[in-house]
Amino acid sequence: MSATGWQRGLYLLTPDESDTARLLARVEPVLGEAALLQYRNKSAGPVLRHEQAAALQTLCARAGVPLIVNDDPELARAVGAAGVHLGEEDPDPVAARRVLGEHAIVGVSCYDDIILARAAAKAGAGYLAFGAFFASPSKPVQSRRASIALLREAASLALPRVAIGGITPDNAGALVDAGTDLVAVISGVFDAPDPLAAARAYRHCFDASSATTGSTQ
Repeated sequence: MSATGWQRGLYLLTPDESDTARLLARVEPVLGEAALLQYRNKSAGPVLRHEQAAALQTLCARAGVPLIVNDDPELARAVGAAGVHLGEEDPDPVAARRVLGEHAIVGVSCYDDIILARAAAKAGAGYLAFGAFFASPSKPVQSRRASIALLREAASLALPRVAIGGITPDNAGALVDAGTDLVAVISGVFDAPDPLAAARAYRHCFDASSATTGSTQ
């Protein structure tokens, strides 16, 4: 995945914080363990979102971690983020690339639907996100539940795959073994008693997978 400018591993999503200084204080200690960071704050207004995204972009630039902005290509462009993550009600990848350029990272939520994934791939998505795989604090009731078989099926689309939804260091291994390139996490890191140790545990799931793969070749 070197051509994308990022590697397999932990995809951190920011917790909702109305205080920008506190948000940065929570993100900075764990940022070095992440392959990507997504800024996501559904409750913030446009002024706060711009302030927080710009501050996170500065932090990410120092750490060498690409910043992805949830839902908003214009905000991503305004703060110089690496890309955007789109849901089914957001602009499509073609429209997002018109705003951000052809080299931006444009991720698309495909939920539990391989047809959505195929359409996103055809439209120029840079990665495909599937979930929820398990119940999570951010979405305790989730009618769309993705399967490991779906992850394997999506390999045919030849794009990086992201797994999201209730993923812990204990259950991430099965997803990594099925081919997921990134595990997306909010509370699993930021609500952990030791967020840095939790982030390292997620990353280790990929290290262990790589070691196992190497030992069998």
